[in-house]
Amino acid sequence: MSDNRPAAHAHVFLGAAHAESERNVWAVIALTGAMMVVEIVGGAMFGSIALVADGFHMSTHAGALLLAALAYTMARRRADDPRFTFGTGKFGDLAGFASAVVLAMIAALIAYESIGRLIAPQPISFAEAIPIAVLGLVVNALSAWLLSRGGHDHHHGHGHSHDHDHEDESRVVEVNGALYALSIEEDGVPPRWRVEALDGAAPEAASIELRRPDGRRETYALAVRDGTFCSAATIPEPHEFVAALRIGAGLAEAAFVEPDHGHAHDSVHRDNNLRAAVVHVMADAAVSILVIVGLLLARGFGWLWMDPLAGLVGAGVIVSWSIGLIRDSGAVLLDMNPDARLTAALRAAIERDGDTLVDLHLWRLGPGHLGAILAIDAASGRDVADYRRAAMQVRRFSHLTIEVERSRAALAARRSVA
Repeated sequence: MSDNRPAAHAHVFLGAAHAESERNVWAVIALTGAMMVVEIVGGAMFGSIALVADGFHMSTHAGALLLAALAYTMARRRADDPRFTFGTGKFGDLAGFASAVVLAMIAALIAYESIGRLIAPQPISFAEAIPIAVLGLVVNALSAWLLSRGGHDHHHGHGHSHDHDHEDESRVVEVNGALYALSIEEDGVPPRWRVEALDGAAPEAASIELRRPDGRRETYALAVRDGTFCSAATIPEPHEFVAALRIGAGLAEAAFVEPDHGHAHDSVHRDNNLRAAVVHVMADAAVSILVIVGLLLARGFGWLWMDPLAGLVGAGVIVSWSIGLIRDSGAVLLDMNPDARLTAALRAAIERDGDTLVDLHLWRLGPGHLGAILAIDAASGRDVADYRRAAMQVRRFSHLTIEVERSRAALAARRSVA
């Protein structure tokens, strides 16, 4: 007997560079571990307590990196485990949160030790301490290079570039029974409309009308160029509107949302696990730089207080980075809405025919993956497939659940037609 059950829906929500990031973190662990062993063994052999202390300090970062690597490995190995209802994409956020807490504890220890040395200055062995700090800086620079090879977002602060996500600015619509790709073309040119026929020849005439959130309307005439329709007029920013493509008597609408290139955009695509590993390496590098400067000034001018002062400044920098990481990874773990503007665009796309979006849940499933649950009070004649198409035109969701309830007026209209 044949099995007519629908195929199981995949729940693999890992980041696009998951495998590469996993390999790079393991490589950095090997480098850090080797440096740690050399410092501890060398310090014990040559009687340098400073070298032994730096080796044990590096062990804390090696432990945090190990946590990141294990999170990558577990997320990959358990990706198809049905016990994880929405996949294992949040393993990295959990590891990032824990790693950020450890980082804050390290900063507190550095600050405590620095305050103690400000109160009671201790003699410094500059001949040993400075080479150790320089060697630590070299190792951290090499580790940061290895981790950055994934080519994704590793920011600690809030300065972000304004690169358009062209993948999310393309929509597929159906007009008069034919499919068309509606997109904003702006690679190296001012933004213009581009309409491509996907299952037939391009029609003779077409136009696009925009409805912006403030009520303004704009009309764009389209002309054939290289087998596709393009607009002569450019599209002013922001690219947030409902676009109505008209071909003959047919009409189809698609919602466009301007990507938030600040915190909200990053919160969707950021790999908090890799970010935590980078923050640990960068924190160690920042402390090394401050220590080198402090030691040089202390040796040159006799300012022994410069060394603990550099430690306090480094602790402050580390705390600020750890707070940001705790906030962002915690938001993912608590299923906070990652993008309010995307929510507004999704609501506009669903409610454009008089329907009501009575309940909406939007959350991050993993780096670059969003899930959504929609409950709709349907007054129009649209079905679930129509709502799904409208939602996917706003953004390609990795997991989308739609619940439709017909309003009394819609049910009465259906009965009267029957």
